[in-house]
Amino acid sequence: MKKKIIRVTTVPKSLGGLLTGQLKFMSQYFEVVGISSKGIKGSLQKINDDEGVRVIPVEMTRKITPIKDLKAVWKLYKIFKKEQPFIVHSHTPKAGTLSMLAALLARVPHRLHTIAGLPLVEATGFKRFILNTVEKITYSCATKIYPNSYGLVDIILEHKFTSKNKLKVIGKGSSNGIDTNHFNPTLFTDDFKKDLRNKLNIPNNNFVFIFVGRLVTDKGLNELISAFSKLNKTHNDIKLLLVGGYEKELDPLLPETEATINSNKNIITTGWVDDVRPYFSIANALTFPSYREGFPNVVMQAAAMELVSIVSNINGCNEIIQNKENGIVIPVKNQQALYDAMVEIIRIKIQQ
Repeated sequence: MKKKIIRVTTVPKSLGGLLTGQLKFMSQYFEVVGISSKGIKGSLQKINDDEGVRVIPVEMTRKITPIKDLKAVWKLYKIFKKEQPFIVHSHTPKAGTLSMLAALLARVPHRLHTIAGLPLVEATGFKRFILNTVEKITYSCATKIYPNSYGLVDIILEHKFTSKNKLKVIGKGSSNGIDTNHFNPTLFTDDFKKDLRNKLNIPNNNFVFIFVGRLVTDKGLNELISAFSKLNKTHNDIKLLLVGGYEKELDPLLPETEATINSNKNIITTGWVDDVRPYFSIANALTFPSYREGFPNVVMQAAAMELVSIVSNINGCNEIIQNKENGIVIPVKNQQALYDAMVEIIRIKIQQ
């Protein structure tokens, strides 16, 4: 009889996207159960179909919601007591706190939590105090913590969230790695790329910068839009392709940033997409000026698609990109440095 693993994320997008293929693979060795919020209609059913595992809905929020959080802990506790898993493995901050606490109360023997970023890095004041406290609670309830980058280990130890012997980075980092057979630029023909550019009104001779991710302040979008707007004044044959959706309630952009996105015809938005590869295939460079990350999939995906990248000098990003070798590493929140890097990338590409 197989032992049981329960994998928990806050939203289905993480369970089915961040961990693509993991649940199915682990099913060879364990009975695997997935837990996440319901999300949009059909989200959990798609995970059931794609990964072939049983899924259980438990509503969890990404905000600080004490009453709802306590209800989620109670529901998780009852599930763990009923299911009797050998391992509970959580991902994403809220799911980590709630499921690690519930798993401890349910006396689950192995309680694992993977860290793919720390939202608290950008928090201040009382909110920072709360987030620090919650992080310590999560780590104290877990039996093992898996940061997905070595830079995160340094931050965790610096803040004394837990002891070094509780931490382990798997391999060289990342939560799930990249399938280079899937993220392969040769899969996309010249005709396909020409058609996609036409659909997006991008002339073939235009240079395309791409950003993939949530359109939020923490991803450096305010600086990116400002830098691109400045560059656009002297380079009219460039485009900025934004692949991702807004999170206006959690982390809104500046009003002037959103207004520029909506008014500048050289800035193209796609909204959320299930497959980012076609958009990488028509781009020339990734711009990723994020404030905080774990070990970002987007940067690895861009590299696999043979794109040069401009990234912030933060953990994860600076572990993937070596400055002036496979991209340019810039200071965090530095609009001028981002502008200069974009100018440099265009210059290099023109000379090739």
